[in-house]
Amino acid sequence: MIEANKKIKGALMVQGTSSDAGKSICVAGLCRVLKRRGYSVAPFKPQNMALNSAVTDCGGEIGRAQALQAIACGLALRTDFNPVLLKPSSDKQSQVIIHGKAVNHLEAKNFGNIKALAFNKVLESYQRLKQEFDIVIIEGAGSPAEINLRENDIANMGFAEAVDCPVVLIGDINLGGVFAHLTGTVNLLSASEQQRIKGFVINQFRGDLKLLQGGLDWLEAFSDKPVLGVLPFLRELKLDAEDAIDTESHKHETSINIKIPVLPRISNHTDFEPLKWHPDVNLEFIGRDESLEGADLIILPGSKSTRDDLSFVKQQGWDKQVKKHLRYGGKLLGVCGGYQMLGNRIHDPKGIESKAGSTDGLALLDFETVLESTKSLKQVEGKFDFCGFKGDVKGFEIHCGQSHGTALSNNFSKVSDQNMQSYKEGVVSDDEQIIGTYLHGLFESKSMLESVLEWVTGKQHEVSSWQKTREKELERLADAFEEHLDMDKVLGLIN
Repeated sequence: MIEANKKIKGALMVQGTSSDAGKSICVAGLCRVLKRRGYSVAPFKPQNMALNSAVTDCGGEIGRAQALQAIACGLALRTDFNPVLLKPSSDKQSQVIIHGKAVNHLEAKNFGNIKALAFNKVLESYQRLKQEFDIVIIEGAGSPAEINLRENDIANMGFAEAVDCPVVLIGDINLGGVFAHLTGTVNLLSASEQQRIKGFVINQFRGDLKLLQGGLDWLEAFSDKPVLGVLPFLRELKLDAEDAIDTESHKHETSINIKIPVLPRISNHTDFEPLKWHPDVNLEFIGRDESLEGADLIILPGSKSTRDDLSFVKQQGWDKQVKKHLRYGGKLLGVCGGYQMLGNRIHDPKGIESKAGSTDGLALLDFETVLESTKSLKQVEGKFDFCGFKGDVKGFEIHCGQSHGTALSNNFSKVSDQNMQSYKEGVVSDDEQIIGTYLHGLFESKSMLESVLEWVTGKQHEVSSWQKTREKELERLADAFEEHLDMDKVLGLIN
């Protein structure tokens, strides 16, 4: 084994054969293994496109996957971990966030301009991390073999070539055709890029490895590159997803039924991970043409394009189902964009999220929201006080809207941000059936989760620490990496 006292410094990049091949979780696993072995290690993703994000200590915004990877490293969040974040607001436009702050909106036809706009900033962040840490583990985006994107690529080989970084290629066997994915990706690269790939990792294997061995031998002989390991499928891995929504229902015998509509631009659905894994909760993400009926609690989630998603809610008839749910005594929670939907109107006079204009809300509470150019990016903590429940709450805010109205005199919580500014936040309806809040991540607070479940059912429910659960899962992931990857070979690749 290569020990930490034999000093290794450098970087390694994980690229994938496709989106959802396992890059994010692979980087998180490698980061935790290296941390356990005594290295100072940092995650890095040059460019991310995601609607799940987090707020750093300095009030910047980065992808949620990089937040998880930073936790795996034992580090506070910083914008250098993800210098460019693209947040799609429609099928043809994305908000561009550089070093944590929104700087532009980019039409799809102008996507090639991202290199001129941001690559120097990417390199600045990378060099800072290289100077501070022993090892930087880098995550690519999508696939390096996207022919139409290669000329202006800053996320995969365009970055690796610029900084002379070795690459490991990961493929997901669960999708089928993993050998074609791996060899096909390599064959679509230039000669120098092919040489840059130093080995393969196969992800999410189920079954007896002996059945795969013939394929592994063929792959190594055909490509002249080593297979560094075959990672097993880890059941019920309780770690934040980068973007994909787990639509599988997690049912238990005595369940609290919670339903969340999947909005076209749903954001930060990772807020609900602690609910999804609670043993008393049956949480379902409800898709197009499906029903919200039968829920004890309906949650309207965050949105990157709130007015457009509100129109979708009405098209689906979910607004009528929500009102029926309330008439029969059900509970309703709106988070961020979902909170804004609860009011009378949402105004976007400057066209911040979509075409300038106003949209009628669900008119469940007497307030209105105006979208403004300056985005609120805050880490907050404080006390909640609703419906007789009191306790600690901690979370973060990411929103352009500012809400005002008589209903907001009945607040959900009192919090302070990273600048020690204190303020009242959120709303509780007079009949105590509805809560609205801008706080993401609130269910990671143990007392908050306990209180919400009791608010819904009238009964107490045992709740575990989500932070301890996440740590346990990161350790489980690292154990799998130590067992199933040749970590000495991996360490030997870093330079």
